[in-house]
Amino acid sequence: MHDRRLPLGVGVSSFLPNKLISQSSHLQLPQMEVLALRHFPFLLYSVLFFCHFSPHASSLADSQILLRVKTTQIVDENGSLKNWDRGLIPCNWIGITCDQFNRSVVAIDLSGTGISGVFPFGFCRIRTLRRLSVAENYLGGVVPPQSLLLCSHLRVLNLSDNLFVGELPQFSSELSELRWLDFSRNNFTGDIPASFGRFPHLRVLSLSSNLLNGTIPAFLGNLSELTRLELAYNPFTPGPLPSQLGNLSKLEVMFLAGSNVEGSIPDSMGKLISLKNLDLSLNLLSGKIPDSFSGLKSVEQIVLFLNQLSGEIPQGLGNLSSLISLDLSQNSLTGKLPDSVAALRLNFLSLNDNFLEGEIPGNVATNPNLWILKLFNNSFTGKLPKDLGRNSDLQELDVSTNDLVGELPRYLCERNKLQRLITFKNRFSGTFPEQYGDCHSLFYVRIEYNQLSSEVPPAFWKLPGLEILIMNNNLLAGSVSISGARRLSVLQISGNRFSGHFSAEICELHNIREIDISRNQFTGEVPSCITGLKKLQKLSMQENMFTSAIPRNVNSWAELTLLNLSYNRLSGMIPPELGNLLHLSSLDLAMNFLTGGIPPDLAKLKLSQFNVSGNKLSGNVPSGFNNEFYLAGLIGNPNLCSEVLKSLHHCSESKHFSSVPIIVLSTFIVLLLGFLLLFLKSKKSFFLTGKSKRSFRTTRFHMVGFKEEDVIPLLTSENLIGTGSSGQVYRVMLKTGQTVAVKKLWEGRSGKLNTDSVFKSEVETLGRIRHVDIVKLLYSCCADDMQILVYEYLENGSLSDVLHGEKFRELIDWSRRFNIAVGAARGLAYLHHDCVPPIVHRDVKSSNILLDHDFRPHVADFGLAKTLQSKANEDGGSATSKVAGSYGYIAPEYAYTLKVTEKSDVYSYGVLLMELITGKRPNDPSFGENRGIVKWLTETALSSSIRESDNMESHSHDLVQIVDPRLNPSTCDYEEIGRVFNVALLCTSAFPMNRPSMRRVVDLLREHKSRPKS
Repeated sequence: MHDRRLPLGVGVSSFLPNKLISQSSHLQLPQMEVLALRHFPFLLYSVLFFCHFSPHASSLADSQILLRVKTTQIVDENGSLKNWDRGLIPCNWIGITCDQFNRSVVAIDLSGTGISGVFPFGFCRIRTLRRLSVAENYLGGVVPPQSLLLCSHLRVLNLSDNLFVGELPQFSSELSELRWLDFSRNNFTGDIPASFGRFPHLRVLSLSSNLLNGTIPAFLGNLSELTRLELAYNPFTPGPLPSQLGNLSKLEVMFLAGSNVEGSIPDSMGKLISLKNLDLSLNLLSGKIPDSFSGLKSVEQIVLFLNQLSGEIPQGLGNLSSLISLDLSQNSLTGKLPDSVAALRLNFLSLNDNFLEGEIPGNVATNPNLWILKLFNNSFTGKLPKDLGRNSDLQELDVSTNDLVGELPRYLCERNKLQRLITFKNRFSGTFPEQYGDCHSLFYVRIEYNQLSSEVPPAFWKLPGLEILIMNNNLLAGSVSISGARRLSVLQISGNRFSGHFSAEICELHNIREIDISRNQFTGEVPSCITGLKKLQKLSMQENMFTSAIPRNVNSWAELTLLNLSYNRLSGMIPPELGNLLHLSSLDLAMNFLTGGIPPDLAKLKLSQFNVSGNKLSGNVPSGFNNEFYLAGLIGNPNLCSEVLKSLHHCSESKHFSSVPIIVLSTFIVLLLGFLLLFLKSKKSFFLTGKSKRSFRTTRFHMVGFKEEDVIPLLTSENLIGTGSSGQVYRVMLKTGQTVAVKKLWEGRSGKLNTDSVFKSEVETLGRIRHVDIVKLLYSCCADDMQILVYEYLENGSLSDVLHGEKFRELIDWSRRFNIAVGAARGLAYLHHDCVPPIVHRDVKSSNILLDHDFRPHVADFGLAKTLQSKANEDGGSATSKVAGSYGYIAPEYAYTLKVTEKSDVYSYGVLLMELITGKRPNDPSFGENRGIVKWLTETALSSSIRESDNMESHSHDLVQIVDPRLNPSTCDYEEIGRVFNVALLCTSAFPMNRPSMRRVVDLLREHKSRPKS
């Protein structure tokens, strides 16, 4: 009995009130039991009260903390957390997870809710909280180390995909329970603190895609429990890969791509016996791939592309039986592809852009798992394995630019999974496999520059999934019947032996953007229905035997940029409707039998190429073409006349001459011009080569009333108005009274300038630009020792001169600055999205935004950096700098990629917006050492209001402290300035993928301007 009473007495007394326990402490155990039974109803009520109201009280406290943080540290503009004020228990609130027994909050996940504000460390006041994730939002500012003292009980902390800045916080030893730490895709800078090496239980550490610029520390090798290490895409100081990382025996993922790791790969990496995914791509690694890699018994993926690795592929990689993906592309590997590696059961094998040679092992075709095989840009020889594709679900094959021979394997699409077939620039020959006509999965085909010689199977033309089909420069023959390929967007079959009528079935392909059937043997009429292809951008049909007239109903070709119908047998008149195709930049109708005049409507077009030579045109040349720039495209039409072009006979004289002398004279002119063109293309100058004389090559892009001899003598120090990275700029007043801006480009290190086709093509690209927000290039002139570009002169100089100079009063109104921002954005958007090919500016800055008399902006100097860089590379040095861009405007990723993209321009434009808002230069000394305007604004301005308080009401982007004090307060629309500031923050994101396109920037600025004020 005694044994059974003890548990009862202990169990009941544990819930007795203190007073009752003290009163009965002198009683014997049986007496206590009687007393307990007497008071049982009261005890039962007490137990129920405690069980119900204690969790309720805890939930009430948690909800108060959550609501306090919501109102003081975060902003919920999207209303994602609108149910956070419904009821007292937060367990059903968005993003909240509670313990199922005591209803206390254990996890907060606000990922992707669109909240902004600061680091919401107030959540850590919930002592039961174990997991906190605020990823994929717009939180910013610094993360104060002291704020993390509240978070010592956390096991998961995820701040990824936000706008946090400053250095990574030092963690105290109290956060010893942390298992998962993710600060990736932010703007953190500096070193990785030593405290990051003292987490005894940490399993995941992700710091990828920040601006960390220290070195990769060896102490990370102390994190013995680590399974994932992600430091990719940071501009670390170039340094070696610490050998201590080889001690992480539990590591499964090592992601260090784009981290400026240099030197050889340590042998210790072979000790990572648990490693499944190794990514060291986009680094500066050199030397051989270590033989110790054969010890990576668990590895499933090895990614080493874009390094400087050399030597042969280790045979030992063939022992990695778990390996399913191997990417060694874009290195300097030599030798053959080992049979042992080819025999692995890989899904993905990429060895492109190396110096590999020899034959492709036949056992690669027996791999039942092979999906993707990329071997392009090597020196492989021999034949492709004949059974390739027969034993696996092959999806992509790219063996282009090798020296492969023989026939294309017939079984590539045996499983009907092949999507991309790329074999161009080899020596494949023989017939086009009949089996490819059944490959309904195929959507991308490039087999150009081979020696295939047969008819294409009719079923192939009708594959419903085809989107890109490029078969140029083979010996293919037969007819083309392509109506079934309804998704086709690019058709290039030039340089073959296709014949017969070009079927009107092409008119059923309403998604097609580019048609190139040139240099074949097509006959008959140009299908008139082809004008119904509304998405068509390029149409090349030259060097065939088409007859009939050019279709007139071309107004639906609204997107057409190139039309080439030259070297056919077309007759009739040139349709004036072509003048309505406002995007048309290249028109070539040469060597046909066209009659009538040149329609004046064509002068509305902004043509970089215009050629109607060798026809039977007559009449007066329209004023828009009375320019030597177009002369070569007019010759060979005996009955054309001009009042301006001396090489054509004078219109007023035409009635006084018989047709015979006119024909003789025209023929003589054509021959003379032909000889002149031959001389100009030769390397030797046609003119005297003495120092006292120059041979100039000039290009006019607009009607101008001057020549080089009118400009060059005026390039004196008195007329010099600026010096930049690309050359010196002069203000020149011509004899005609016209004022122009002349840029004289710098010479290269060799003392020679680029006078070949590189400069010509680049400048022609610049010259054909026509946009209201882009400075107009009028004329270019090139000699062996001089290159000049003549631009329209803009009275108010550059934005930099006005904003930071004596004329700043012209920009004291915010509305004028806003209009400059919008105009510059429109100009860049045009370069990025409306030019073919797209143009990357490469040096967006305030001194390259020129202002006219009304202070409208014009983007200048676009594309020149690329031209000068090409020349600098040839010289083995640089006349200016090998850095693309200007200090303070350069995107952070350039430091470790050395590549300039449209996203680089977007970053520079974001800096320009900040410059307009603050009135400060990007590297103003007031920012402090090694701090630019981006860091100052995101770190100082945004964090200043939280240094003494975490109250979000005082943290409303206090713009007054950052806006240019010279701005007229009465014109300052602070709501609009705040929105423009947010656009600037988006543009200057450290992660290029997060930056908007310039077209999107224009839309955002317009939305802000048109949005009603709240």
